[in-house]
Amino acid sequence: MCGITGWVAFDRDLTREPAVVEAMAETLHRRGPDEGGQWLDRHIALGHRRLSIIDLAHGQQPMRTPEEGPNGRPAAVISYGGEIYNYRELRAELTNLGHRFRTDSDTEVALRAYLEWGERFVDRLNGMYSIAIWDTAAQELLLVRDRLGVKPLYYYPTPGGVLFGSEPKAILANPLAQARASAEELCDALLFIRTPGRVPFQGMRELKPGHVLRVGHGKLRESRYWALESRPHTDDLPTTIATVRELLDDIVPRQMIADVPLVCLLSGGLDSSTVTAIAKRHKPGLSTFSVDFTGHTENFQADPIRPTPDGPFALEVAEFVGSDHHAIMLDRSGLLDPAVRATVLRAWDLPFNFADLDVSLYLLFKAVREHATVALSGEAADELFGGYLWFTDPGARAATTFPWLALGAHRGLDPRSLFRASFVDSLNIAEYEADLYASALAEVPRLDGENAEDRRSRELAYLTLTRWLPILLDKKDRMGMASGLEGRVPFCDHRLVEYVFNVPLAMKRHDGREKALLRSAAAGLLPESVLNRRKAAYPSIQDPEYDRALLRDLTAAVHDPAAPLHPFLDEDAVRRLVVKPAQSTLSEFERILVESSVRLNSWLRNYEVAVDLPSLLIH
Repeated sequence: MCGITGWVAFDRDLTREPAVVEAMAETLHRRGPDEGGQWLDRHIALGHRRLSIIDLAHGQQPMRTPEEGPNGRPAAVISYGGEIYNYRELRAELTNLGHRFRTDSDTEVALRAYLEWGERFVDRLNGMYSIAIWDTAAQELLLVRDRLGVKPLYYYPTPGGVLFGSEPKAILANPLAQARASAEELCDALLFIRTPGRVPFQGMRELKPGHVLRVGHGKLRESRYWALESRPHTDDLPTTIATVRELLDDIVPRQMIADVPLVCLLSGGLDSSTVTAIAKRHKPGLSTFSVDFTGHTENFQADPIRPTPDGPFALEVAEFVGSDHHAIMLDRSGLLDPAVRATVLRAWDLPFNFADLDVSLYLLFKAVREHATVALSGEAADELFGGYLWFTDPGARAATTFPWLALGAHRGLDPRSLFRASFVDSLNIAEYEADLYASALAEVPRLDGENAEDRRSRELAYLTLTRWLPILLDKKDRMGMASGLEGRVPFCDHRLVEYVFNVPLAMKRHDGREKALLRSAAAGLLPESVLNRRKAAYPSIQDPEYDRALLRDLTAAVHDPAAPLHPFLDEDAVRRLVVKPAQSTLSEFERILVESSVRLNSWLRNYEVAVDLPSLLIH
């Protein structure tokens, strides 16, 4: 796992810009704390920060081919972050085709694969990756992002070419980039939607999952190499269960390749427990880690999305499979530590947040990093196997917007509710949301002959995989990389995604329960209590003092004329929220509202974002 960045400029000599490239790469130090490097030619500069996972002694980047290209330059140079899980098979194939390797790294395999197959080498990769390859002969840069978008990659067109990086901060370290936001970017920040390609910095783009970008003289061409496709599912239930199990039995050990310590994150839920049980069969001394809060299990209060605490189930799974388990205990002071919260914002670069969840995830990863460099987890199982309430809730299924927004609105989650009506109306946020939803629906791959119910289930699955899952993958990536910990997500293997996407929802819930298909595939791996456990969301702190501290931050923004959000916040709406938790905690959705507003205010201030809005919005 690494951080990559670079600069293509056909209007200047970049060999004179090593200091700027070094500054861009240094912003990614947490992603790659082990070593760094850069490679500069007249119109290309590549920067790299390395987190050594495979072939620790070699594999330094940017990596170049030994063969000389035009004018004595290497034929191609690569800066790459991520892991290619089938690199050994590809290496054997390339060796048979005449390629010779100097290292045992997957980086060199990616470089050689490009030399052999050109842009279509991406079709052969199984993994998570963001890749930059400079082709000397063509004088072109190729940027590649993995199919599900597990690894991030951003770019910023300039008059002479492009800036790019694993995180926005790398791009913003270049004087050519500016931190600006207009009404459209603020809409992105306020809505709980992750639209592929869009970033809340004006002029900046995200390379979409499953896409490549070619940058040549005077042109940028983005194209898609992978997308979800709709196909009839002809397997019966026993065959489908067996296929899912076979895929998982191949995927999990494949993703355990590493020359550094590897562990599993174990919540005690079905998803992470399944990954852990399979991993344990391939690693006898496997360690597992869970997160909990001081006094949380003893004083647990059930809510609609957390019917049971994780702690007892995680311990039961660990004992069942025989892992060396560690429960990382957190408390209010750690979650509220200003230095921790600043680190989390800096890791995100963007005004997205998950209330206390991303802060606690960062602290968990920081603790895990003391023991290991790689961690497997269970993200994407709910998205694949229909684990969310909105797959079956009548209101969500009938909604004319993203289903999680419809469910959230029923429970008080309206990201606009703390802002002045005039501000929200002037943003045209309702129209913007409707346009995003219509565009997303238009992308859904249709299947001829599908009835209305199955068609809607397919729409919900597609929306969840392409507009909801990216938020979770971003969170995992940012918090892990802020700790120097590589997170791997077996359920994001594109072969599993392609197969399960086309399984009808009725088969995914064949016994009437969410994720019944995965429960059946995991039979024999886990204790019955976990196989039958209802879905429980990632744990959240239940502490009125934590909520009061958040509300103090929000109140400060309301009353501070220098606060970026001061002109836009509704003082009455904030006051009504402040008086509520005198003796109780905020609800899950109220906390998200408060945290999202506080995070947005901090983002605007800390990144010195210039907000381009009509003057009528400010007065």
